[in-house]
Amino acid sequence: MPTSISDDAATAIQNAVEANFEKEVSFLQQIVRARSLRGGEAAVQRIVQSALVDRHYDVETYPVDVTTLCDHPAYSPATIDYANTFNVSGRKLPASSTGRSLILNAHVDVVPTANPAYWSNPPFEAVRQGDWLFGRGAGDMKAGLAANLYAIDAIEAAGFELQAPLEFQSVIDEEVTGNGTAAAILRGARADAVLIPEPTDEDVIFANSGVIKFRILVQGVPAHPREPESGLSAIDAAFLVIGELKALEAQWTAEKEKHPGFDRLSNPASLNIGTINGGEWPASIPFECSFEGRIGFYPGDVPADRMASLERMLQALGSKDPRLARANPRLEWIGTCQAGYRLEEGTAAETVLARSHQRISGSPLKRSIMACYLDAALYMNHCGIPALTYGPVTRNIHGIDECVNLPSLKRVTKTIALFAAEWCGIAAK
Repeated sequence: MPTSISDDAATAIQNAVEANFEKEVSFLQQIVRARSLRGGEAAVQRIVQSALVDRHYDVETYPVDVTTLCDHPAYSPATIDYANTFNVSGRKLPASSTGRSLILNAHVDVVPTANPAYWSNPPFEAVRQGDWLFGRGAGDMKAGLAANLYAIDAIEAAGFELQAPLEFQSVIDEEVTGNGTAAAILRGARADAVLIPEPTDEDVIFANSGVIKFRILVQGVPAHPREPESGLSAIDAAFLVIGELKALEAQWTAEKEKHPGFDRLSNPASLNIGTINGGEWPASIPFECSFEGRIGFYPGDVPADRMASLERMLQALGSKDPRLARANPRLEWIGTCQAGYRLEEGTAAETVLARSHQRISGSPLKRSIMACYLDAALYMNHCGIPALTYGPVTRNIHGIDECVNLPSLKRVTKTIALFAAEWCGIAAK
């Protein structure tokens, strides 16, 4: 197995990151400017594909095929057909492998911007101000993709070649389902470790929440507002159901004391109602209202059990409130339905990452939990591959004026480069 790389090699690789960092920032701006909302990732994927071809990766593109993926446990219920987008994979294979193989994974899909008028600059202009680069996706997680790409560039610019197989993955639809990475797994993506540079403030994530996403439709009884008591407002009914979901969230959050690390979080279950749509006319009692959301749970829990618990709660509503017996709430699963994971301390992969981080930052690597879905969970739970989630400092991800800290991005790029060099092993060209 490879051993820690020499100081001279580490210095040469760090110097190569420094020399190319402005190019890395320019590339990041290019991919941020390529709008890649869900289902519209093709343009940015073509940029990534071209970048990999230019660097002599063995490049493939492939679609997310729901008909073949739907029976795989890494699949989550999709609500689009993925017809106009695709994953990109780039591989580099050594003449003979003496090291440990590695997958570098990043997603290119981004969440909506909310009202662009409230941004300091248009959300897809990728404006650089001082130490920060602004734009939707700049932090979550196109900066991480740029770091992956330029980390390997630095190893090669320093005069070295990796001594183990490397796969560079640029995947779609992480924000809603994780089906981009699930499709990579279905195609046989395997390695001795995976690194995913999500925005983690330069911590390594050792656990995440399981997540289930849902849509609930409730019905009312339409009537004229002069006789509101003769009808039932579907919007009012929706808020009654949301109140019961909040009670369920409180029950699940109360379980946190049984899950080390999660007991330090204020709300690991974290119910979020993200959309709501209801009513037909300002002067009619609303007939239908639907809302969408997500709720979390703990590593080790089976998603189907949590889904069944939510279903039972909805079925029992009629007996708790006669108004809800008329509302007929109907549930649909519409995105991520996956378990959380826990990366036990002391894995070889984390040890190498910690050594690389210490070399660059001068401080020990911190371990944190994210109460959200991460593609790392798919590799951990369905492949048994150690997955490291580690990336730069950001602000306002999923919010207004999302941005990434560029000095942090440079440190992370150096750390990933040293990690890949030590994990895979290097030899002079």
